[in-house]
Amino acid sequence: MTGTAAPARADGIDRAELRQVVEEIAGSGFTGVQVRVSDGRRDWAGSAGVRELGRPGAPPVNGRFRVGSATKTFIATIALQLVAEGRIGLDEPVAGHLPGYGLDERITLRMLLQHTSGVFNFTGDYDPDGTLVPGIVWSGGEWVRDRFKTYQPEDLVRLALSHPLRFTPGTDWGYSNTNYVLARLLVEEVTGRPFAAELQRRILRPLGMRDTTAPGTSPEIPGPHAHAYYRYDGRTVDVTRQNPSWIGGGGDMISTTGDLRTFISALMSGRLLPARLLAEMRTPNAKIGYGLGLFVQDGSTPSPFPLPACGTPIVTHNGGVQGYATMMYSTLDGDRTLTASLTYVDDVAQTQAGAFREAMQALIDETFCA
Repeated sequence: MTGTAAPARADGIDRAELRQVVEEIAGSGFTGVQVRVSDGRRDWAGSAGVRELGRPGAPPVNGRFRVGSATKTFIATIALQLVAEGRIGLDEPVAGHLPGYGLDERITLRMLLQHTSGVFNFTGDYDPDGTLVPGIVWSGGEWVRDRFKTYQPEDLVRLALSHPLRFTPGTDWGYSNTNYVLARLLVEEVTGRPFAAELQRRILRPLGMRDTTAPGTSPEIPGPHAHAYYRYDGRTVDVTRQNPSWIGGGGDMISTTGDLRTFISALMSGRLLPARLLAEMRTPNAKIGYGLGLFVQDGSTPSPFPLPACGTPIVTHNGGVQGYATMMYSTLDGDRTLTASLTYVDDVAQTQAGAFREAMQALIDETFCA
């Protein structure tokens, strides 16, 4: 990391151990760190590192950032609200609501939300022998040069559906951003309103989440924020501004640690969904532990993410967009939460992946086991 790292600063209750963890994460190669931990009554929020390379000043304690795949939990919540209203069935085929794409008639809303549809991932997917089948360009110098290009969600879906299904719908599990582009299109088709408007009406306004947006094609991050970077061909480029339509419903939203805390706590405590649908959301797939828009880490199924060392059951949906890494964790009752944003210099090799996993482990242990 270049630039001068600022020491961790915090708002709210004092947590010396958390402050130390945040400082260690910032020193492990990340340019900036923002962390918020809540025990249901009080918050600890802190930041360390720098807001921008080459300039003094720590990241804002509650700055905005690109949340990546944490977007999926918002989309799943709204889709399940439509199920609660009887406007679509959870196990109803979605092809009838999305005519013109040639979707397999066996694919249901549940399969989209749980990644069991078998639909090709438009950002790239793997053949059974491990061969990568490329999708759209989302990394490397070509992406950096074209990062303001606009993609229509319909084009992303059609690109994905030009490939055969990866498996028979409902018989396996495979993470695919296409599932959530389809789910967001389904929300818009059923409601007759843009997703951003439904997001405001159903979640953001009722919960008072004023710093969260679905930016569409806008490259801006409104309000205070830390910067993200990408390295290629020996150059380091500021990629904070980009057109997020390349990922769309797979992960384009912007938020803060405070707003993510509000959302995941409200969701888990039953304020956004009726009990039966919240139970469906928190029922993990046997193969990988993914529910409906959430990874469920209760020890009953395998998990791709670190588990709390003490075994506390939690739910999570993390996210990553070039140079931004997001953490969103909660206990099953929503009382204790961890939300964080880490900024860094990204690259094709994703060299910070190991450090991010170590950061996750340190933060979840300090949050859920201390």
